[in-house]
Order: sequence, then structure tokens, then C-alpha cells
Amino acid sequence: MRFLDADKGSSVDGMAELKRYFGRFGKLGLTETGRLDYDTMSVIVSPRCGVGDFSGGGGGEGEGEGRGKRVRTTARFAYFYGEPRWVRPPPMVLSYAFAPGDMINYVSPSEVRTAFRRAFSRWEMVIPVNFTEAEDYSTADIRIGWYSGDHGDGEAFDGVLGVLAHAFSPENGRFHLDAAERWAVDFKAEKSKVAVDLESVATHEIGHVLGLAHSSVKNAIMYPSLSPRTKKVELRKDDVVAIQALYGSNPNYNGDPGLESDVSSGRGMDLERRKGLMKWTATIVMVAYFFSLGL
Repeated sequence: MRFLDADKGSSVDGMAELKRYFGRFGKLGLTETGRLDYDTMSVIVSPRCGVGDFSGGGGGEGEGEGRGKRVRTTARFAYFYGEPRWVRPPPMVLSYAFAPGDMINYVSPSEVRTAFRRAFSRWEMVIPVNFTEAEDYSTADIRIGWYSGDHGDGEAFDGVLGVLAHAFSPENGRFHLDAAERWAVDFKAEKSKVAVDLESVATHEIGHVLGLAHSSVKNAIMYPSLSPRTKKVELRKDDVVAIQALYGSNPNYNGDPGLESDVSSGRGMDLERRKGLMKWTATIVMVAYFFSLGL
């Protein structure tokens, strides 16, 4: 744990990897203290989305395009550079399809489709956009698949509990998930300690597909990190305000009282227990990360 409490200017083995992290992802969600304290390291090693927090990484129209371009930020949420959005005549319908041969084989196709159908419906509920699954992958607006390592888009995946997935900004439509992760649709059936909830990640990445960058609100769908064995699928007020600023409101959407609070929605779990669970998860992931670096 030689990183902990390292000061500015410190020379520590492995510091180059941390600098690369900040260069790729930015510092969203971090409090600047001038030291690599426990809270900072917990954020750094948490499994996360591969789209950069303050640049166009993972969001360009071509391989690596858009890197170095800052997103436009408001008080808490952000859009990709240029604020791209899908443009279709109303009523807007976007199609999606799964890449043939680039699926996971331990979750049934029907369960995968159900998870994605539920994820799309959460965004569909708040904006005037409908999503429909297409039979032809090549002509679908949104193209979904699982890939390993360097898969040709300039945003290589890095294995278990690193980058979970990434998606590109409108109107690119590419949506990639890391095949190395252990994906789950039911934590009662999937016992792996590193299992990642498919619907949660799908809901987040769809936000990117629609044009949202990352939020600094920790319980917003568009916050960049997600701990293993955590289900986080409900849109928060921050997510809704951001997406409706791009597309307008679904005329049938009357608001949801549950969106009014941006406080953690961990019902039935007291604050101290939540803190303990988060600290335990962060410790496990941190140890795995340091081990991978040989520290």
C-alpha cells in the first residue's frame, strides 16, 4: 500500500500507472487534497465505465477521435464535446441489435435481451424516444457486443474489474462490454464475488449512447463507477434533467417523487453498514489492482 498518503512530487513505484489513469479518465468524484489518501485510491481502483470523465475518450466518431476535447459541464452533469444528439423525425425511434458471435454464453439470450429491454425502457420513460430491437445488426442504430482486450476501436479493455464497458456518443451507436467480466442478471443465481450487474451497466452506457457524459452525483446512473455485486438501475433527478435538456420530456412523463432526492437509495441498510460494505469492496479491489501492478 505504498501509494497511500504519497505527497505531490513523491517518487513511488507504480506512480506512472496512476498518472495514466488520470490522463485517461480525469478526476471526477475526487476531492483534491494533495495526497493519495484512502478515499482517492478507492475511487481510482473502483470498476468503472471506460468513457473519460473530462475528455472525449471513448466518445469519438472514429478510433480515438475526440480525445483531449473537454466535455461541456454544468453544475453536476456533462455532455460530450459539441453536445451531439440523435436527430430523427418525430416520433423518434432508435433500433438496437446484438453482434452475432460476440455475446456471452453463460447468460441466456432471453435474459440478456430482458436486461437491455428494461434498461432502454428507463430512458424511454422520460424522453420522447422509442427503442426497438432490430434483426439486422449491420443497420441498427445502436450495436451491442462483448469484446476482450484491444478490439479495434482505440479503447482496449483491461480484464476483470477494470473498465466494465464503454459506448460512443451520437450518432455513432457502438456499445461495447468487456467479455472478461462476470456478467450477472440475478445475484441469487450468480455467486461470483466479482459479478457485475448487466442491467446497471446497460442503463449507464445507454446514457452515453444518447449523448450524456458523466455525472459527479454518486448515486446518479451516469456516475462513472459501479462496485461488483451492486444493482443500480434507477434514473436519478440529475440523469433526467440532463437527458431532457437534450431531447425534451416524454409527454406522458409526469415526474417521479423518488427522483427528488440525490441521497443514496440504500433502503433497509443503515449508513454505517453501507460505509462498511463500500470500504470492504474498495479494499478487495484495491488489493487486486496493486497485485496486478506487482506492488
